[in-house]
Amino acid sequence: MEIKARIPGSIVAVNVKAGDAVKARSVLGTLEAMKMEQPIACPIDGTVTAVNIQAGDKVKTGMVMIVVE
Repeated sequence: MEIKARIPGSIVAVNVKAGDAVKARSVLGTLEAMKMEQPIACPIDGTVTAVNIQAGDKVKTGMVMIVVE
């Protein structure tokens, strides 16, 4: 499952790396938009297969940030 940016913003933190096991609703990272921090939540249980972001990156709406399978 691709976890995409819902809104444009800046990545403040990334809490996972490829190979990490994650549970549904766990926080994978933090996105800052309009001076508000929003958690990037995992919708499913699985394993992180790709992390396409790092702290300081700017993201656009629809950009694939993290892939979980």
